[in-house]
Amino acid sequence: MELLIDNRQNKYEVKEQLIELLEKAVEACLLYENWHIDYEVSLSLVDNNEIKELNSIYRGKDYATDVLSFPLVDEDQAIYLKEKLLGDIVISVEKAEEQAKEYNHSFEREMGFLVVHSMFHLMGYDHDTSEDTKDMRGREEAVLSSLNLIRK
Repeated sequence: MELLIDNRQNKYEVKEQLIELLEKAVEACLLYENWHIDYEVSLSLVDNNEIKELNSIYRGKDYATDVLSFPLVDEDQAIYLKEKLLGDIVISVEKAEEQAKEYNHSFEREMGFLVVHSMFHLMGYDHDTSEDTKDMRGREEAVLSSLNLIRK
């Protein structure tokens, strides 16, 4: 598993400990779903202005969101590719900080949640119905618990 990180924001110092946590989160999602571990995932860390622009371009929503997911292939398609590129995750670090304070938990827990949430989107899950939301949340909580990133 390879997590390629592109830090395009300057409001928060990205420390090695956080990078290691995010790598573990990506790997834990793949293992939870019994997917092969040899995927590549791209993670861009941006500010609210950049994610607002991306959200407007790709979703037609003119506001800053916390995370965007851009899946490339699903598990069945990927077995035919030489390189297993799962997709791209874009996180507003600024929004993650805001939400960590709002939900009264650590910044690391919020970043871990956003990566896990996005990974399940990359693997084909969504939360467009209440049943899908319940299923996806259960998967997220299982992985977050395995990483000791529980809600306080």
